[in-house]
Amino acid sequence: MDIKWLGAAGFQISTGQDVFLLDPYLSRNPRALPRQNLTPSDLPAASRIFITHGHFDHILDVPPIARQTGAHIYCAGTAADSLIRNGVDERKIKPVSSDEAIFKFPGYSAQAFFSSHVRFDLPLVLGTLKNIHIRFFRYLPLVRNFPCGQVLSWRFHLENRIIQFFGSAGSSPAELEKLGALSMDILMLPLQGHSDICRIGLDYVRYLKPAVVIPHHHDDFFPPISKSVDIGPFVDGVKKYHPKTKVILPAFNRPLTL
Repeated sequence: MDIKWLGAAGFQISTGQDVFLLDPYLSRNPRALPRQNLTPSDLPAASRIFITHGHFDHILDVPPIARQTGAHIYCAGTAADSLIRNGVDERKIKPVSSDEAIFKFPGYSAQAFFSSHVRFDLPLVLGTLKNIHIRFFRYLPLVRNFPCGQVLSWRFHLENRIIQFFGSAGSSPAELEKLGALSMDILMLPLQGHSDICRIGLDYVRYLKPAVVIPHHHDDFFPPISKSVDIGPFVDGVKKYHPKTKVILPAFNRPLTL
């Protein structure tokens, strides 16, 4: 199994002869760090795209990627509506309308769990608005045209391992307790959207007890809306408080073989 981080919450996963994508988002503005030079035409013929929610940094590039790859798309209703408005063939969308829905494919399965988006805290919101300043109305369509909708996390069973992928870290204690009762090998965890996101991330590790955690979404993918997150406190916290969990920091656009 190869896992390639595409920046933000985007991933490409290769298993056997199959390739699927998670929240694939490639667009960047000139100030983004690191830069993303890949375009939809550079992606392989992925069979499926799994979406966690409808924000622009998770689905903006799905329409051209779907046309390029021919992939079917698995997402909740609001994200599906946004994709259809942006030219995706409705027949390519496989809607997720129930918690714990299971989809089986040759070689692996995917299960969708209802989740929640991280709540932007006041210091983060005020800091972002200060950075955006007079450019607020320039970026407003990105927010208005891509509403969040129902958030999903995705659980994959493949190659005798279990992966839990989150696109936002807003899970309730009840949700984490439910997932923590299940076995888990790899946790793919977003660290963005809150001033205390490293502490929130440590709560995920405490509840879920994964063997491996792969942090993501901490890059400065679309400044001034985004910012680079120092995840050092998270990495140090895992080493100190959860020594049985290994932290793997994926290299941008480079396959990680697990």
